[in-house]
Amino acid sequence: MSAATRPDWLSIRADFPVLTRQVHGKPLVYLDSANTSQKPQSVIRAVDAFYREHNANVSRAVHALGSEATEAYEGARGKLAAFLNVPANELVLTSGTTFALNLVAYSFALPRLQAGDAILLTRMEHHANIVPWQLVAERTGAVIKVVEITPEGALDLDDLRAKLTGDVKILAFTHVSNVLGTVNPVAEICREARKRGVITVVDGSQATPHRAVDIPALGCDFYAFTGHKMLGPTGTGGLWAKREHLKAMPPFLGGGEMIKEVRFEKTTYNDPPHKFEAGTPNIAGVVGLGTAVDYLQAIGMAEIEAREQALLRMAEARLSAIPGLRMFGTAPGKAAVISFLVEGAHAHDLATLLDLEGIAVRSGHHCAHPLMAHFGVPATCRASLAFYNTHVEVEALGDAIEKVRKLLA
Repeated sequence: MSAATRPDWLSIRADFPVLTRQVHGKPLVYLDSANTSQKPQSVIRAVDAFYREHNANVSRAVHALGSEATEAYEGARGKLAAFLNVPANELVLTSGTTFALNLVAYSFALPRLQAGDAILLTRMEHHANIVPWQLVAERTGAVIKVVEITPEGALDLDDLRAKLTGDVKILAFTHVSNVLGTVNPVAEICREARKRGVITVVDGSQATPHRAVDIPALGCDFYAFTGHKMLGPTGTGGLWAKREHLKAMPPFLGGGEMIKEVRFEKTTYNDPPHKFEAGTPNIAGVVGLGTAVDYLQAIGMAEIEAREQALLRMAEARLSAIPGLRMFGTAPGKAAVISFLVEGAHAHDLATLLDLEGIAVRSGHHCAHPLMAHFGVPATCRASLAFYNTHVEVEALGDAIEKVRKLLA
C-alpha cells in the first residue's frame, strides 16, 4: 500500500460511535479491546437492517424473507471462511470460543480419551481452554499436564517438547495470550505435535482481531475464535475443524436444523457444519460479524497489526518510565496488550481511579487464575490497544497512572 492510500486512522476512529462518549466528565479512552472490541457504524447498521428489513429464521421457509435471511447468514459464513482461508463447509458457527472449545472437548475428545491419556495445556491459557478439559478428564480418567512459560512470558518450547510424551492425545493452547500478549509459534508447535500424532486445538480469540490468520498454514486440527473481539456482535464466533474430524464427531446438541430426518426409531443428522448448529442461531449477530470481516479486510490486517504495534511500542516506553510500575509479559513480537501493576496499589483500586479519569482498563485475574498464581499476584490491570486508539490516548493513560500513583502513595 502506498503512503497516499494508507489508512486515515482518525477517520477510521470516527466510525465508532461510542468513542465520542465522555465518562465522568472526561473523554472516554477505551483500552479494553481484549475484553470486547467496539463496533463500527457499519456493523451496527447491518444488525439494525437485518431486523428492520429481513428478519426471519434461516433454512426454515421458502418465502422471500426466509430466503433473504438464509442467504445473509450463509453469506457471512462464507466471508469468515475466506477471512481464515478455509472452506465454508468446515466452519461451524457458534456463540464464541467458549462454546467452540466445549464442542471439541465433548464431541471429539470425550469419546476418544481414556484412563492413562493426557491433555496438554499451557500456563497462559484462558479458563475457557482449561475448564472444559478438566471436565472431560474427570469423566474419562485422563490427566492434565501443563507447559510452563519463561520469565518474559513466552512459552517454554523445550518444556513443551519434553512434555509431548506418548500419553498426550490432545494439545490445546492459545494463539495469543489475553494477559501477556505473547504470540505463540502455532505452526512450529503444531508441527511438533503432528510428529507425535497429537491433536491440536488452538484458541484464536486474541489473534483473529489483530493479525492475518491463515489456518492451513498453521497446521492445526481445530481453531476457535470469537466475534465480539473482532468488531462483531456478542454471542458470535466459530470453530474450524478438519473435515475428517467433523464427519467423525457426533452432534453436541440436538434439535432443529442439525437433522435431515427424525423418526422415533432413529434420527439422521445433517452434514457438517450444520450437524453442530442446533436451534435458531444468532442470525443478526452473524450477519453483523460478516460486516465486521468486511470492515477489517477493507483496512487490511497487515495495516491493523502495524498500527497496533506502533501504539504498543509507544505505550511500553511511556509506562516503563513510571516509577514503581511493573509490566507482565515482555516476549518479543507480542500483541498490543500490557498487563501491569503499580507498587502499593491494588489492581481494582487502580482501575477504579483510572476510570474516574475516563480511562477504561480491565482489572482482575483476566480468566487466567493459574497465570496469576505463577506471577504471585491476585490480579493485574490490563490495557489492551486496538487500531482505533490514538497516540494521544496512550499519553493520557500514562498521565492518569502518574496522577493516580500520587493519590495512592
